[in-house]
Amino acid sequence: MNWDDPTDAAAPERLVASVADREDQAVEAALRPKDLGEFIGQEKVREQLDLVLRAARARGATADHVLLSGAPGLGKTTLSMIIAAEMGAPIRITSGPAIQHAGDLAAILSSLQEGEVLFLDEIHRMSRPAEEMLYMAMEDFRVDVIVGKGPGATAIPLELPPFTLVGATTRAGLLPPPLRDRFGFTAHMEFYEPAELERVIHRSAGLLDVEIEGQGAAEIAGRSRGTPRIANRLLRRVRDYAQVKADGIVTRDIAAAALAVYEVDARGLDRLDRAVLEALLKLFGGGPVGLSTLAVAVGEERETVEEVAEPFLVREGLLARTPRGRVATPAAWAHLGLTPPRSSTVGNGQQDLFGT
Repeated sequence: MNWDDPTDAAAPERLVASVADREDQAVEAALRPKDLGEFIGQEKVREQLDLVLRAARARGATADHVLLSGAPGLGKTTLSMIIAAEMGAPIRITSGPAIQHAGDLAAILSSLQEGEVLFLDEIHRMSRPAEEMLYMAMEDFRVDVIVGKGPGATAIPLELPPFTLVGATTRAGLLPPPLRDRFGFTAHMEFYEPAELERVIHRSAGLLDVEIEGQGAAEIAGRSRGTPRIANRLLRRVRDYAQVKADGIVTRDIAAAALAVYEVDARGLDRLDRAVLEALLKLFGGGPVGLSTLAVAVGEERETVEEVAEPFLVREGLLARTPRGRVATPAAWAHLGLTPPRSSTVGNGQQDLFGT
């Protein structure tokens, strides 16, 4: 299972999953900001991108190719649409997994209009032949279409109109340097601070016609794992609870009660996250324990634990990966209200064999 894969059917079932399901996609279309002025957070990225787009408009040229990297749900697709809107250009949206052959890419590129924005999501998952064709298209605005096979094959050069490629990736390290170097502007999307997520929630609540108090927004923001997509999803679930169980107004108590029903705790951990921590602490004394053993203990596949639960637990400082296995941190014991055993862990995350 791959937590970055939008086609993964299991991941969106989690309320705190950062990939978008069909409901998210429908709601996000209505909640997306239309320009950089409306976009909340990512201050440095917005400032730098604004300069790039303004300069391109002043020259009357297409904008440089843009590479956006970062975890799912931080706004890469939204920024690509804003780039097209700011440049007054249409946008074409596709993804790396959908381009399996060079001919697939050639068909898309040959149909682009001048100045059009091509958004290529999960660009690191594009096939190698298509990737090599993209080099020439980005640099020289032309591609060579191969007609025929074997010794009789002929390369027909095809000129392309100037366009802007916006590539998005959750794993920038998997992009080959020749492709990464052809982007004129690269930006990394950071996780949001709670105060920024509160602004996102208030804006979304206004668009969804949800009455929400400041403390209610703060409660949701604190459990949103630094991700606007998760914040908007939690807001919708809290709205449902408030409409059914209360008077429709989202207060702090209502938000906390609603998210308790959905098993999202104060730090944003859900059932799977807590199951991993509880197994690590209660069954294995805090570790170290191998990943496969830990996965069996929680009744999940190894890939699910490694790619779905672990990234957030590591980022929150609740779990550490060591050469000997997974180890719980003191923060994990404190979060679950448990007392660590007398034989504590040492600085490198390994058990002190002598109990000192």
